[in-house]
Amino acid sequence: MLRTLIVDDEAPARQRLRRLLDPFVEDERLHLVGEAADGVEALDLLDDEPVDLLFLDIQMPELDGFAVLDRLPPTNRPAVVFTTAYDQYALRAFEANAVDYLLKPIEEERMAEAIRRVEQRRSEGGSERQAMQERLAGLLEYLDQQSFEQTPRREDHPDFLHQLSVPGKDRLLIIPVEHLLSAEVQDGITRLYVLTQAPGSPASIARHIVSYTLDALEHRLDPAQFMRVHRSALVQLTQIREMVSWFSGRYKLILTGGHEVVASRARSRELRDRLSL
Repeated sequence: MLRTLIVDDEAPARQRLRRLLDPFVEDERLHLVGEAADGVEALDLLDDEPVDLLFLDIQMPELDGFAVLDRLPPTNRPAVVFTTAYDQYALRAFEANAVDYLLKPIEEERMAEAIRRVEQRRSEGGSERQAMQERLAGLLEYLDQQSFEQTPRREDHPDFLHQLSVPGKDRLLIIPVEHLLSAEVQDGITRLYVLTQAPGSPASIARHIVSYTLDALEHRLDPAQFMRVHRSALVQLTQIREMVSWFSGRYKLILTGGHEVVASRARSRELRDRLSL
């Protein structure tokens, strides 16, 4: 029996998935362990419950489906069936890496076929499970490489920023770029992680939401100081205090103050070259 988790930010979509899965629950082929309305809730449930099969929506607030998958240790990833409205970019990624997906609105026949494939792969044992993990890792690598190739080169840009402005309710906060630890984006929301330290006090980290995109910010920062280490994260190189070997050839970066960012596999290789490791 497949322990199954549904992840989708739209209640009607979760309800339809439940209806489609009901016959498989009645036949004791599936057991629904829960539902999550966003990526953060999904990660919490995955920490608490063993899951064999994950129906994962792509477009969600806070963490999208790809970000959820990326945050799971490769050895602990369940079988994943992505659910999505038509998205040409995502479909190319799925097909390039032989990853299962269902287009919304999901039809009964396509659901039955997806479950049959998961059951078949599960019955084939460890070698097929390893192959599935490699396909999911390949999907994330493909997405990151596409993002990397589309990033404009900025070496000749003459007007790099020396400070950032963050609008507040009744003030404008000015942040020197040397205090910026990282900029990270989730579901289109860019957050700045900034090192702050009052005289005589230990360092702390402030988080600010800004309106500009990560791409726009990267284009205005000096590439000698800042590097895109993931499609959703930019870090200041001089603020890296440790690089810890992570899964699948990636590094977890420990920044000043203890803030952590995981670099993608492709960017980890470039990071090693940049830091001459």
